Amino acid sequence: MKKIYFIIVLVAVVGIAATTKHANLRAGFINGTPEIKSISAMAFGTDGILFIGDAKSATVFAIDTKDTEKVEKAAAVDVKKVDQKIASALGTTVDRINVTDLAVNPVSKKIYCSVEVTDGTPVLLKIEGDKISSVSLKDISYSSAAIANAPAEDAKDQRGRPLRISSISDIGFFEGNVLVSGLSNQEFKSTFRSIPFPFTKQQDQASLEIYHAAHKQYETMAPIRTFTAATINGKKYLIASYTCTPLVLFPLEDLKPGTHVKGRTIAEMGAGNSPLDMITMTKGGENYLIMSNSSRPVFKVNYKNIEKFQGSLTTPVEENFGTAGVNFISLPIVNVLQLDKLDESQIVMLQRKANGDMDLYTAGDRLL
Repeated sequence: MKKIYFIIVLVAVVGIAATTKHANLRAGFINGTPEIKSISAMAFGTDGILFIGDAKSATVFAIDTKDTEKVEKAAAVDVKKVDQKIASALGTTVDRINVTDLAVNPVSKKIYCSVEVTDGTPVLLKIEGDKISSVSLKDISYSSAAIANAPAEDAKDQRGRPLRISSISDIGFFEGNVLVSGLSNQEFKSTFRSIPFPFTKQQDQASLEIYHAAHKQYETMAPIRTFTAATINGKKYLIASYTCTPLVLFPLEDLKPGTHVKGRTIAEMGAGNSPLDMITMTKGGENYLIMSNSSRPVFKVNYKNIEKFQGSLTTPVEENFGTAGVNFISLPIVNVLQLDKLDESQIVMLQRKANGDMDLYTAGDRLL
């Protein structure tokens, strides 16, 4: 994942901030082999630096990929049965691998894919055209930051499910900070962290609360599943989606260290579903939120509809699997497991086809 694409006037601000910090980006990096136990989520920063969220060790790693050759327009991608090709590249079988995330380097436009083998081994791959190659995680330049107040390795919820695997549910990078959603060991477990980069001992976190109309209650225990950020009506927001599937806005200025923040639920997009990935695309001067899902098609939301919706959902959605709030469109694309912005006009999607094949391909902006 991804994919913090601030829009409108903030583009220029981000560019200035990135340029200012460029010279010190690798401060604190060391050469060695990081003890990465899992790759739960990935996001690129600037200058080829890849952030890896490792939920098992509750740590964020910054990896210098040295992949810094700039490409403006990405070549289209079309890799049939990509899971079989990944398994073959790893010398195993397709039933022994699980693709955990996909991220595009915004500089080189190359695709990075994380895979977990059934023995728990995390693997990082790079996909160029139909060529799949391993990215070594040995003897590399990196830095790391252990997230504060992570759930204990043996902690479980009321249903007996392990909590540590949700210590990092998604990550992003914006204005010199690594943004991390997930669970903590605190009373209100749903947490959003902001970690300044290059890493120091500083780390900020706020606990989150939402009204979940499909569940008919306020919630603090479930983590954000996927998020992005945007400027809406002149104000910066975290746009977050949770399982079952509320869409919630949090003013970024409210997410201060040690605070407890109630989000504004702007849509219920249908229960029985978990959001998987979220990006922002632009076409014809309009911005669109694109979100893939576990049990529903890919959703498209025009940011104009978000801007117009001033209310907050605070009453139940009574109809089973019903929707409410901001209007959205269900695109005729199902079983998209991962997606990311390939360039300004192309989306790369990892999709399980009806015949069981897993394909990696490019979708143009005709969808918008």
